[in-house]
Amino acid sequence: MSISPPYHHLLQGLHVKSTSPSVSGTEFRMVAEHVGLFPKKFDFEDAKERIRKMVDKVEVSVSAYDTAWVAMVPSQTQSSPGDTDTPCFPGTMNWILDNQLQDGSWGLPHRHNLLIKDALSSTLACVLALKRWQVGQAHIVRGLDFISSNFASVMDDEKHSPIGFSIIFPSMIDYAINMGINFHLPQEDIEVLLNRKDMELQRIKGKSSGSRNHYLAYISEGLGKLQDWETTMTYQRKNGSLFNSPSATAAALLHLHNSRCHSYLCSVLQQFGNAVPTMYPFHTYVQLYMVDKLQRLGIDRHFTENIRNVLDETFRLWIQGHEDSFGDIATRALAFRLLRLHGYSIPSVPLAMYGDQESCFDRFGGHVKDITDALELFRASELIIDESDRFLEKQISGSRNFLRQQLNRSIQADGFAKYIIHEVEDALKNPYYASLEHIANRRCIEHYNLDNTTVHKTSFRFEALDDDVLLKLAVEDFNYCQSIHLQELKQLKQWNMVNRLDQLSFSRQKLIYCYFSAASTIFSPELAHARMSWTKSSILTTVIDDFFDVGSSEEEQLNLIQLVQQWGTKEGANCCSEKVHIVFYALHDTISEIGDQACRYQDRNVAGHILKEWRRLIESMWREAEMTRNKSVPTMKEYLENALISFALGPIVLPTLYLLGPKLSEEAIRSLEYRNLFESMSTCGRLLNDIRGFEREAKEGKLNAVSLHIHHGKGLVSEEEAIKDMASIIVNKRRELLGLVLQNEDSVVPRACKDLFWKMSKVLHLFYGEDDGFTTENMEGVVRRILQDPVVLA
Repeated sequence: MSISPPYHHLLQGLHVKSTSPSVSGTEFRMVAEHVGLFPKKFDFEDAKERIRKMVDKVEVSVSAYDTAWVAMVPSQTQSSPGDTDTPCFPGTMNWILDNQLQDGSWGLPHRHNLLIKDALSSTLACVLALKRWQVGQAHIVRGLDFISSNFASVMDDEKHSPIGFSIIFPSMIDYAINMGINFHLPQEDIEVLLNRKDMELQRIKGKSSGSRNHYLAYISEGLGKLQDWETTMTYQRKNGSLFNSPSATAAALLHLHNSRCHSYLCSVLQQFGNAVPTMYPFHTYVQLYMVDKLQRLGIDRHFTENIRNVLDETFRLWIQGHEDSFGDIATRALAFRLLRLHGYSIPSVPLAMYGDQESCFDRFGGHVKDITDALELFRASELIIDESDRFLEKQISGSRNFLRQQLNRSIQADGFAKYIIHEVEDALKNPYYASLEHIANRRCIEHYNLDNTTVHKTSFRFEALDDDVLLKLAVEDFNYCQSIHLQELKQLKQWNMVNRLDQLSFSRQKLIYCYFSAASTIFSPELAHARMSWTKSSILTTVIDDFFDVGSSEEEQLNLIQLVQQWGTKEGANCCSEKVHIVFYALHDTISEIGDQACRYQDRNVAGHILKEWRRLIESMWREAEMTRNKSVPTMKEYLENALISFALGPIVLPTLYLLGPKLSEEAIRSLEYRNLFESMSTCGRLLNDIRGFEREAKEGKLNAVSLHIHHGKGLVSEEEAIKDMASIIVNKRRELLGLVLQNEDSVVPRACKDLFWKMSKVLHLFYGEDDGFTTENMEGVVRRILQDPVVLA
C-alpha cells in the first residue's frame, strides 16, 4: 500500500517557485521565512558567535555550601589545627557575609522551588561558619529564620535531596546545637531527623564495601569524628583532593593536618578568589558536556573548529593519564565516547574498572548522579569495535539493567529529578546503531531542559551557558533544514511523475520513505545533491526489485538487462513493453544526471563507476529470479555473494559518496577498505531483511538466509537457532563496520564518506529493527515530524 496519500498535502503546502537543489542558502531562507517557519529577526551569525564563546568560557558556578566548609578550616600555622581561633582562608568569610540572599538563605539565586533542601543545607553550612568565627550575628539570625520557617521541607520526600542530605544535614544540626545554636524547633522534630540519619547509616552498611566506602568518603563532612579517615584518605587524588570536592577535602583538613589537602584548597581559591565551586577541576567535563549538547541538538557542524580544539585538549589530557580530569565515571565515559566517535585512537581499557554494577552505580547513595553515571557508561559501551572491547558487553548489560531498575523507581521521583528520565528512556529505546541523527536531534530539542541546574552535594550551574540561545539556534536550524527538505520533496514528486514511475502498478510507491531516510541522516542544506541522488537511486532500486520480483516476464527481464548492458542513447532503444520503456528511460535519465553531477564534484569522469553498479545490481537480480524459478538451493556462501549485491545498496551509496564534497579517489574505490565497508554494511542490511521477512518469503518460495541456514542444517538447526545465528553475524558485522568508520590510521576513504556507510547501516537497523519497516506504515508519525511539522517553542 502506498504511503503517498497521507502525505499528499505535504507536497502541496509550498506555493513557491520551484528551485534547483543548488539554490543558495539565502534564497532557501527567504522561502522558509515566507512560509513562516521562523522569524526574520533571528540572527544566525550572532547566535553562533555567542555559542562559540560559550564553548571556550563556560565554567561552574561557585558554591555557598562548599565555601562554608572551606571557611570552617582553622589556620594551619599552629602545631594543632584545632588550637587556633582564626580561619585558614579568611577571604571565604567575607564572601559568605557578602552573598546572603534576600530571604536569608545562601545558595543559587532564582533556585527551583524543589531545591529547598539544597538551600537549607547551604544556609546551615554558612551559619555554622559564621558561628565558628563569631562574626555576622545579623546574618546568622536571618539564616536561622530561613531554616526554621522552611524546616518542614526537610522531611518532604517530594523535594529534591542533594547527595548525602539525609546524613550531612542532621549532622550539621547536631553540630550547631553543640555550638549553642537554638533553632527554636520542637525537640521531637530534631530527634526524628537524627533518627532518620541513623537509619540511613544502617541502610548504607548493607551496601557492598566498594560503594559504601566511596559514598561515605564523598560525604566526609557529614561524618566528622565518626569517619574512618584511614580508609577515606585512600581516595585522595594526586591533586590532594577527595573526589575533586572542596567540601570533602575541607572536612579532611579539619580533622587531619594534611598538607596536600591544604595545597589543593589554596589552588582552588587562587583560581576562583574568595569562593569555591562544588567540584574542581571540572573544566574537562563542562567542555565535553557542551560538545555533546551541540551534537545532540544537531548544530555541531557550525562549531567544528571549537569542537576540535576541545577534543584535542581532552585527548592530550587522556594520553597523559590526567587523573584529576577523568576521576569520575561520567567524565571518563563521555570523554571516551566523544574521542572515539571523532576518530581519536583510544582504547577502551580505562572503562574496564567499571564492571561491578553494584559498586559502580551506587556510589552516591541512589542519587540521580548514579543514574547520570550509568547512562554515560551505557552510551560509551555501545561503541564496541573489536575483540579488545568485548568486556564492554558486561558494561552494557549492567548499566542497562541498572537504568531499567531506576526508570521504574523514578516514576515516583521528585519533579526536579525527572528531567533525566526522558534521556534514559530515549537511550534504552533508541540504541546508537539504530538512531538516525536528525530524529534524535528533534527529540533532544523537544525535551530540552532550559534549567541547567545540576545537583550533587549542592546545586550548581554552568556559568556563561545561555541555554535559550542554544535552543533557539537548534529550533531555527531544524526548521530551516526542513524548509529546504520540503522544497526538495516537491521536486522529487515532480521527477517521479515526469518519469511515470507512479504509473507502474507493480511497484511500491516509497518516495516519502526513500527521501526520509536521506533527510534524517544527511540533512545539512549544502548536501542537497547527495540527498536527491540517495532518494532517486533508492526509488529506482525499489522499482527494479519489484520489476524482477513480481512485475515482469522473463522476456522483459532479459530485455532490460540487454538495454542496460548496451547503454548508449535512450532514443531508439528497443523496449519490448511499456513497462520496460518506463523503467529503462527513468534509469537512463537519472543515472546520466547523477553521473554528470558526480563528475563535476570529483573533477574526473566517474559516470562509468555508477553505471557499473547498476549493471551489477540488475544482473544479480536476474540470477536471484533464475534461482527462484528453478527452485535452486545454493550454499550460504553462494547466496550471500549474490544477495549482498541484489540488496541494492551499491547504486545508492556510491553516487551519494561522490556528491558529499570530499574527493574520492580511484585508489579509495578499489581499496580493500572500501570493499570491507560495503560488505559489512550490506551484510547487516541483507540479514536484517532476511530475519524480518523470513516467514513471508518462505510462503512465497523465495530464497532467504534464515531458511537456507535451516535447510543446510539438515534438521539440526531450528528456526529460533537460525535467527539467533543470523543476529550474531549482524552484531559482529555492525561492530566491524563501526571500527572501519572510526579508523584513521592507513585509511584511504575520507571520513565523511565512511560515515555514510554507518548512516546507511543505521537506517537499515531502524527500518528492520522490529518489522520489515520498508513494507509497513508504523513510522508514519516519525516521518511527518522530520519532513512536515516544524518545531514550535511553547
